[in-house]
This record gives sequence, structure tokens and C-alpha cells, in this order.
Amino acid sequence: MKKGILFCSLMAASMCAIAQSEVTDYTPGVNAEGVTYFLPRTIVEVTVETVQEVYTPGEFSQYANKYLRLSGVSQTPSTSWQVTALTVTPVGVRDPERGFTVKMRDKSLASLMELNDEGVLLSINKVPTDEAPQLAEPVETPVAAANPKDFLNEEILTTTSTAKMAELVAKEIYTIRESRNAILRGQADNVPKDGEALRIILRNLQEQEDALVAMFKGTTKRTVHETVVQLEPSKTGIGEGVLFRFSRKLGVVSADDLSGTPYYYRMENHTILPQPDEKKASKAKRPSGIVYCVPGKATLRISTAQSTVFDDEIPVAQYGHVDVLSTSLFQQQKATRITFDPATGAIRHITRP
Repeated sequence: MKKGILFCSLMAASMCAIAQSEVTDYTPGVNAEGVTYFLPRTIVEVTVETVQEVYTPGEFSQYANKYLRLSGVSQTPSTSWQVTALTVTPVGVRDPERGFTVKMRDKSLASLMELNDEGVLLSINKVPTDEAPQLAEPVETPVAAANPKDFLNEEILTTTSTAKMAELVAKEIYTIRESRNAILRGQADNVPKDGEALRIILRNLQEQEDALVAMFKGTTKRTVHETVVQLEPSKTGIGEGVLFRFSRKLGVVSADDLSGTPYYYRMENHTILPQPDEKKASKAKRPSGIVYCVPGKATLRISTAQSTVFDDEIPVAQYGHVDVLSTSLFQQQKATRITFDPATGAIRHITRP
């Protein structure tokens, strides 16, 4: 998920003053002076990598066994898919139920807050740096397959019989193989002594042979696809069902498409962090300070009827609880720097002055 960065410079930090920042629950429609930030809610993105193979039979596929002794060559076009990888990534989105407004007092040392484009808190007092421009990754241009008809002589091209043409192409393939073997054995005339020139000749011979053999064997085009399926952790703490389905003819399909084999999921809240006493918490006044998230953990299993493809713990913001950063962290001559995990709201780093 691509997100922009917003630096909210609320006021210049005073290195000599000691002050506090007041943090209150965000109330929609109330324009309080300060900045409003949100804690993240974790969702799970499952990226399914698949490979599509499209087979196109060769022009002479019916003669593959007769002239080249190639057995099992299909004469029917086909398309097949297979799952090659599955990646699970927790990502964060804004939790509208957990928003807070920071009302900065004069000369506060919590003077710089970094938010993403959804308003989720990323850091406090992190020094902004000019990001180097991202260079575009070089795009590999696929090399077009050689056209086998470019290697056919006049006799082959003028033949009207398909069977005769297949026979002549097969003879051409055997001639190419004999020429390559003669070069490798040192029996050919006028073989270049330069190693690079010799490699070019051998590469060209192999290219010609591959192109002509494809007229019998056919060609298979492989294309890699990625499909992202989002999973929302259940509010009850346990969720299970069909995540998606996979068809060898269609690839990844929706969970309710019965043409595919189901991939099941089970996610269970497995938080081992001590939970706050709700009765005491309701009576006690929350101390003033930056509110952040202490995430919980969930076990996630993704499986088919035959095997388990993923089984591990993942952090989940909404399965944890909130805590407060003491204002004393920001009552130094130099501001404390804190960064947060955008997916879970957890503290990543604290740098004390």
C-alpha cells in the first residue's frame, strides 16, 4: 500500500524549556487546536504468486514422433496455472475508533509529528531528510522468439505438402546438429580461432535448432501473476473460512467460485500480553501523553485439504491494547525521537538525547 508522508511541524522546539503536550480523544466535528492522529488497525494481505502456462501446438506436431522421435507431443492448445509462492504481510489502515488530538503548549519538545496520508502516527521528533529521487528500475525487454520460417530454404517454403515440409524441416534440424557436433569435435572447416566468435556461431546454431524443433514440439509461454487477497482479523478473536480458491484452468478465483480448490484460513487471537483491568481503567483517568498501541498476536494458518502452506504468528494491532508515553520523555533539553510500526502501531525505536 503506497502512502505519502506528512510532516506536521506544530511549533519550533525550545531546547531549554520544559513543557507538556495535552492529548485528548479525537471528537469528529470539533476543530481543536493541534494535530489529530490515528492508531492503525491491522489487516492481512496474502499475496498469491501464480504462473500461467499457455501451450500452443507446433505446425508439425502430428509428425513429431515420426521424424524426431518426440513422444507425448500434444496437438491441442491448453492453458494451465500453478501456485508458486504465498506471502503474508500485515499492513496498517487508519482505525477511526482510535483517534487522538495533540494540543501543543508553547515550547513543547514534542514538536514534530510524522503522519502518513491516512493520518496514522509514524514518528515523533524524527528529523526530516530530503529523500533521494527513486530511480526507475530497469525494465527487461523480453527477447522475441526467433521465427522458424526465417531459417527455411526455398525448397521447404515452396513445398505444398505439409508432410513433405515436416520431413524437410526435420532433415534441416539434423543438419544443424551435425554441423554443431563437427565444430565441437574440431572436425569442421574454417572454424574461427577467436573464442567469442565461436560462441556466437554455436549460439546461432542452437537458436536455429530450437526454432525449428518448436514447429514440432510447440511453444509454452509462462507468465507470472500476483493476486492480493485481504483478510480482516475477526473482532471475536477467531475467524475461519475459505480465503480464496484456485483453479488449474483459471488461476486464483473468488472464495465463492466453486470451480476452484479452496484455500482455507484460520486466524485466532493468541495475545499473551497482560490485559488492563477494564473496571479500574474506566475509573482511572488516563495519564496525559502520546497514546500508542501495544499490539497483540494471532496465529494464522492457511491450508488446502492436502497440506498447510502457511502457519505462523503475526502481530495484530486490534488484539492488543493502548498505552501512554510519559510526558517526561519530552521534557529534556533535546527531544526524544520515537518511530512506530505503521502496520501495528508498536514502538520500533526510541532514541534518547
